[in-house]
Amino acid sequence: DLVPEFAEIDKTNPNCVVLGDAAENFTYANLNEAFRLLIGMEKPVLISLGKGRYYKETDGLKLDVGAYMKALEYACDIQAEVVGKPSKRFFESALAELGVPPEQAIMIGDDIVNDVGGAQQCGMRALQVRTGKFR
Repeated sequence: DLVPEFAEIDKTNPNCVVLGDAAENFTYANLNEAFRLLIGMEKPVLISLGKGRYYKETDGLKLDVGAYMKALEYACDIQAEVVGKPSKRFFESALAELGVPPEQAIMIGDDIVNDVGGAQQCGMRALQVRTGKFR
């Protein structure tokens, strides 16, 4: 869904790889293209929109962006910059957008690390629900 956000950016000589929730577009060919770009950079930069392991759809569990992020980190011997959950900046940005201090907010999610843990790192209260991908 983010592809249109990058429409105006010149992609002929990339200086980073941005990894998001690509769902069916997480193919070997696309992951290998990201690998080749990163491994060819003098100072590779991998930006990941999250680090979740898996998520749940109506037809079952699916690998999330974190699994692909870890593969690229390992293959390229780099550390990704995570800008989505559980990044502290992600939660701080949401709180700022809402104009709510952390102590007055609560995160409700099905992921103990990315939802609950990320929120708690920012001083928010958090509640894990036993739905979605909860196991």
